Amino acid sequence: MNVLVFAPHPDDDVIGCGGAICEHRRKGDGVTIVYLTSGEAGSLSVSPGELGTIREGEARRASEILGVEDLVFLRFPDGYLDFSPVSIRTLVKLVREHKPDVVYLPHAQEGPRDHRVTHELGLEAVRRAAGPWFQDCGGELWPVKYVLAYEVWTPIVSPTYYNDVTPWIDLKLEALRCHASQVSTVAYDEAVKGLNLYRGILSGTGDYCEAFQVIAGNPLARE
Repeated sequence: MNVLVFAPHPDDDVIGCGGAICEHRRKGDGVTIVYLTSGEAGSLSVSPGELGTIREGEARRASEILGVEDLVFLRFPDGYLDFSPVSIRTLVKLVREHKPDVVYLPHAQEGPRDHRVTHELGLEAVRRAAGPWFQDCGGELWPVKYVLAYEVWTPIVSPTYYNDVTPWIDLKLEALRCHASQVSTVAYDEAVKGLNLYRGILSGTGDYCEAFQVIAGNPLARE
């Protein structure tokens, strides 16, 4: 299968579905991660240009640990993502070009606005890519079979699927720690480990779990 992950910023992909990404790669699935912004607004001491370069480098190192080589940096402005013709066309074109069977995106109730907008853009791109419209986006129509929403800053209130990531938790945390510009100021690695442990214990699915809202189908439940 082909997998497309939409992430608002570098590190959101690892936090929300890093374990699932590892699982897909070990099953031989192709994975492409699309970063809508480069997270350049995430510091008061480092200039946006410098920080964007740093965070893209961190994303590349983290993705190597997860086993992903195909990264796309859209470089939309951090903190100013919007539901615009440019952003919609860009994502529709990506869906049609990459032809994913699976799309991952943040869930709709995420706290940061960029996360919520990424959810809206991703779902709309999936919808439009499947229809005989928008000739300016190029490519042929492509229906995405599976869509799952992950949690980052704001836990999902009512998850519909828990995926056991116990075999991948160490790799996931190693990848997250590659994002040193962020983990050095806030212990995201410990927070994520705690969240995945919490999800595992309360769901009874595994020691560590990632929680998802299943929007369309569920490739993680396949044998």
